[in-house]
Amino acid sequence: MTIAELAERVGVTYEATRQQVVQMEREGWITGKIRRNTTRSAGRPISQYSLTSLGDHLFPKGYDRLAITLIDTAAETLGMDAVRRMLAAVTTEQVRAWEPLMRGKSIDERLALLRNLYTEGDPFMEVEHTAEGTRLIERNCPYLNVAMRHPALCSISVSVVSQLLGVKVLREERFQSGDQCCAFRVLADQPIDLSSYHFDLEPAAA
Repeated sequence: MTIAELAERVGVTYEATRQQVVQMEREGWITGKIRRNTTRSAGRPISQYSLTSLGDHLFPKGYDRLAITLIDTAAETLGMDAVRRMLAAVTTEQVRAWEPLMRGKSIDERLALLRNLYTEGDPFMEVEHTAEGTRLIERNCPYLNVAMRHPALCSISVSVVSQLLGVKVLREERFQSGDQCCAFRVLADQPIDLSSYHFDLEPAAA
């Protein structure tokens, strides 16, 4: 819609609408595009505004239900071996995408990069260094609803982090167990052989 059309639809003044549109465009929720006007030859061009992909995500979605249904259906019709192969393929793809960023980096530098594992600039992922060792802590899971139904999904994260760090990684706290986070323990003294490494589902919680 144009600003004038938006103002008429919501029942406020043009100027009030314009101010909101400018702010939403600045924040990335909407984008403007010049509309060609064939009915007049002069005057200022008219912009039409539409949602960006970021703005579209503010509206109700059913991705969780769809993902759960797809995994349930795959397990029922193809079996868990097929689901395991699917998770392994997703893991391989993620490792391949991240590997160029990790080359030549120390474990600490790699851990700093892996704070962006789920979202760029993720404020809910942190690296914790204590006397007991190092942990990568996730305080907000973007896939929580699906992971609660299918904890096997989390095996992807465990495997990806382990391969990218080159050491064994254990998830010692998990949302599925009622913990307030997922905590990945980095066992820096237990390197893994990437040439023979293969994806597997993480052990069930005790």
